[in-house]
Amino acid sequence: MKRIFMLTLLALMVMVAGCSGGGTSSDDGGKTSTSTEGQGQTDSNTTDSKETVTITYAGWGTSGYKDAYAMIVKAFEEKHPNIKIKIEDTPNKQYWQKLETAANGDNLPDVFWMNGPRFMQYAANDMLMPLGTLIKQDNYDMNNYPKSLVDLYTYDGQSYGIPKDFDTIGVWYNKALFDEKKVEYPNASWDWNKMIDAAQKLTDPAKGQWGIAANFDSQGGYYNTIYQAGGYMISDDKKSSGYDKPEAIEGIKFWTDLIHKYKASPTMAQMTDTEALNMFTSGKVAMLWEGSWNAVDFANNDYLKDKIGVAALPKGKQQSVVIHGLGHVMSKNTKHPKEAWEFLKFLGSKEVADIHTKTGVAIPAFNGTQDAWVKSQPNLDLQIFIDQLAYSKPYPVSKYTAKWSGLESDILKKAWSGELSPEEAGKQMAAKMNEALAAE
Repeated sequence: MKRIFMLTLLALMVMVAGCSGGGTSSDDGGKTSTSTEGQGQTDSNTTDSKETVTITYAGWGTSGYKDAYAMIVKAFEEKHPNIKIKIEDTPNKQYWQKLETAANGDNLPDVFWMNGPRFMQYAANDMLMPLGTLIKQDNYDMNNYPKSLVDLYTYDGQSYGIPKDFDTIGVWYNKALFDEKKVEYPNASWDWNKMIDAAQKLTDPAKGQWGIAANFDSQGGYYNTIYQAGGYMISDDKKSSGYDKPEAIEGIKFWTDLIHKYKASPTMAQMTDTEALNMFTSGKVAMLWEGSWNAVDFANNDYLKDKIGVAALPKGKQQSVVIHGLGHVMSKNTKHPKEAWEFLKFLGSKEVADIHTKTGVAIPAFNGTQDAWVKSQPNLDLQIFIDQLAYSKPYPVSKYTAKWSGLESDILKKAWSGELSPEEAGKQMAAKMNEALAAE
């Protein structure tokens, strides 16, 4: 299995250089959420309970997460004095490469963060511990989490992950720039036309200021507008691409028009020189579509904290937003499966969810704890991220998501730069993606 995984990784390094890890991303695929068919290996390589064992725990995060890490580790170690937790915190852009290198060396962390796009690859290549037997023997209640998130980390009928958190996307905006131009703040009544109109009014070339950043971003950008236009990226049976459908092309065109037709966004070259996020946090961009995970950083940003607002995404032909959630998983080859399972259970507890709500770093997956997260930043209307669940759509994934999502950077980005029309980019993307899906 390792050889297969290594060959896959080598292929991906060639095919998907530059493939984004994104923030977090989701899928409602998978099977039953409460499978008990797993073959968790608890009898071998376990450590005597009196011996001190160190468990490695890997993820990525911001300053807010670092606060949460410290609180979680302290709470766990107080309950389990014989188990020490070693945090391996890596920036998101380096996290997946580091994880793949560790997988190739059979040296994965004992417990680590996993996302939807990569989950099936790791599960299918026998890199993750199936949790079904452990869940059954401890009567661990998977009903504490949204079913869509439990299903996301279920492969071939077996549970491999404990849901950690979830996220949706909002329109973050700079109130000061809106007030300056006397433009109405984004609100629930907005559709695409109102957003485009506001973006044009807020654009001021003399000040080097744009109404919106048409960032080349899947989860924060075009996945949402493709769904809003009635399109899709991958068919429900995971066998065909929807990128050449008129609705998907319309969802892409929303962004490219903001750059090339309406001149209300920085160009692709400008956003390559300076990331759209940095333009927003420095007052050069009035609106930015970004995730719920930004709440803490935006609320604490010295420039933005007194100017920031957030609203639900505008409506296209229909309302829609992408949802995704991270999971906690365990290495199949951990030397300490008993202790790793204890830590995994703790990470999935209400106690840890409550810690997350205190720090406001993410919307916890544990049912009933989301309200506290909403109240964690009382100056922001974070409820919009929860309310959008009613019409949310899953983050698109397949067994080898990276094989075709990497093509997005190669092909769709040319539409953002003006090298290809949205129609031609969609056509090329669908052809290449269908080849990748046929090989899965």
